[in-house]
Amino acid sequence: MVTLDVRTLTVPVGIVRMLEVILSCISFSLVASVGHNSSSYWAWCMFTWCFCCFMTLLILIMEFTRLNAKVPISWDDFTTAFAMLATLMVLAASVIYPTFFTCSTCSRPIAATAMSCLCFVAYAVEVGLTRARPGEISGFLSTVPGLLKVLEAFVACIIFISLDSGRYPRFPGLQWCVAVYSLCFIFALLIILFTICQLLSLFPFPFDKVLTCYNILAVMMYMTAVVVWPIYAFQNNPRPNGCNHCPWDSLVVVSFMTCVNLIVYIVDTVYSVRLVFLVSPA
Repeated sequence: MVTLDVRTLTVPVGIVRMLEVILSCISFSLVASVGHNSSSYWAWCMFTWCFCCFMTLLILIMEFTRLNAKVPISWDDFTTAFAMLATLMVLAASVIYPTFFTCSTCSRPIAATAMSCLCFVAYAVEVGLTRARPGEISGFLSTVPGLLKVLEAFVACIIFISLDSGRYPRFPGLQWCVAVYSLCFIFALLIILFTICQLLSLFPFPFDKVLTCYNILAVMMYMTAVVVWPIYAFQNNPRPNGCNHCPWDSLVVVSFMTCVNLIVYIVDTVYSVRLVFLVSPA
């Protein structure tokens, strides 16, 4: 028998989630009413608003009906990871969409951008409400290293949608960089999924030490990508005249996001090493 829990809709987190559903739905609807665009950036923005709206609504329904208690996953880890991911995705959509598809006389795109910005604020508030505080007992994804894992996977997604399929297959150096992005993304995603599905006990070695070794390896791989990608992407490839959001700009985005992810991995590694080797267990 399903038991309804009205309190989940009246607590601050529930109210914020209802706002997220409304704002993301409005953003999606306004952009859809303008018309379709073949750009991967447009597809990313539309997917972001639709995905976030659907998943947030699903979370609300699951908690309202208390079905979340019957799901064999770490629900707190799942909701925290999703809130962090949604915050980043909506932030990216709020920047990408007006950059590529909004003009000074485009009323509906401007309104969609405004709704998306408000939606980002709502998700950021949810992250603040659900993030683990020092001294609290919580799941891995509610901690700083867990949130960094979500950030690493998100940055990799931005890199993927910015890749120019006509250039990197021609250069082994760029293929290595794509392999780095793919491998690190897959491992970050596996760590997130293993955490949510409560499968960390299957690791034959201590999870914190495995995570630290992975972070060190990821830092070294991204260091090579930070150097190799610009060399092969921009060598004998100046910015074309009259380039306005052309494929060359996407190469710059990939270079920038590679540096961002390297910094995130370094922070993650320092944090992991500190927890594993420098902090004495209580």
